[in-house]
Amino acid sequence: MRFGKKLVNSVLLSAGLMVFSFSSSSLAAPNVDQGSQKDIRVYIESNNPALVQKAKTDYGVRWNFDKGFSTTMNEAQFNALQKNKNFTVTKVEQMSIEAKPAPISPQAVEQVPWGIKAIYNDSTLTNPSGGSGIRIAVLDTGVNRNHTDLTKRVEQCKDYTTLYISETTCADRNGHGTHVAGTALADGGNGSGIYGVAPGASLWAYKVLNDRGSGYSDDIAAAIRRAADEGKRLGVKVVISMSLGSSANNSLISSAVSYAYSNGALVVAAAGNSGPNPGTIGYPGALTQAIAVAALENRQENGTYRVADFSSRGFSSTAGDYVIQQGDVEISAPGAAILSTWYNGGYNTISGTSMATPHVSGLAAKIWASNPSMTNAQLRANLQNRAKSYDIKGGYYSGTGDDIASGFGFARVR
Repeated sequence: MRFGKKLVNSVLLSAGLMVFSFSSSSLAAPNVDQGSQKDIRVYIESNNPALVQKAKTDYGVRWNFDKGFSTTMNEAQFNALQKNKNFTVTKVEQMSIEAKPAPISPQAVEQVPWGIKAIYNDSTLTNPSGGSGIRIAVLDTGVNRNHTDLTKRVEQCKDYTTLYISETTCADRNGHGTHVAGTALADGGNGSGIYGVAPGASLWAYKVLNDRGSGYSDDIAAAIRRAADEGKRLGVKVVISMSLGSSANNSLISSAVSYAYSNGALVVAAAGNSGPNPGTIGYPGALTQAIAVAALENRQENGTYRVADFSSRGFSSTAGDYVIQQGDVEISAPGAAILSTWYNGGYNTISGTSMATPHVSGLAAKIWASNPSMTNAQLRANLQNRAKSYDIKGGYYSGTGDDIASGFGFARVR
């Protein structure tokens, strides 16, 4: 599934399921043929707690989950364990992003990009504001925490992609994560930078995709849970923003999204870039406890903004019901030709539902900061109501009311 669409001065982003090598010489089970040394990430479950504990001792643990754990082993060990009827063992799925950066010139930088003006419904906007006290957890390729427009916003910086999880680094050598973070909460830096939707919000930069743009589902699931747990530990509101996904539902990630939502976090995710055909919303956006965001273009059709052709669509059978079911798009936001911060300290313009997602994440933070007593469910309803007030009628499958292209509509500040 593609989560970014290539334009002039753009980045091509694609996400799909794959198996990727991961090297760890310390995770070897006894009495198993070591003939194959190709390491793979696996998830292990058993109904016998004692056997689970023994397996943890034998193989080592990367992440503990409700019913099992993830680890790394070679193919011979994996094949042997699959034959053991006491265990359920599966390869951990992986999502990937491929990026080809094309930074724009500094002279082309507009302090308040079109998407920010659009979501504020103010074509003359010069100083976006709001989001103070709210945390936006960006799960992506990391963030350039030294970018002048982001450095004051970074509160947490963690890398889930390495063998030994780092609690202090989140370096982005891809660009995608820095771009997403800037749209959500860039604060203009020294006065010559750009602004995001909620420049007062704090950033939790969780690097779950490596520098090539690939990430394991167990790392992503662990980061989702960590964001929710940190919110409870610190007593703060958390918006989890995920501009990533795949065409298949992943049990580790779906369970983590459910955990985060039930623990008070708001989960926002990209709808995917497999449009305009119906039934193409990607996961985790397709989950009922995540807000799937579609991408709008900066042009008018039928009197409204237009849903980009690349933006994934929901199922025709659920159009018009104003009920979020699995595979539905919920809200639309600017996602085509979006200017934002870049990993090299500059700026770049790229497109995709990846870019639409942080617009909604930033809006959610801005609303929550002004209404701190809201639950995540109340905040979600507020976003839906705002979207209903600006119906989108441009683009394939768009129409009056709840449609499969734009969902409830375009949620805005006013």
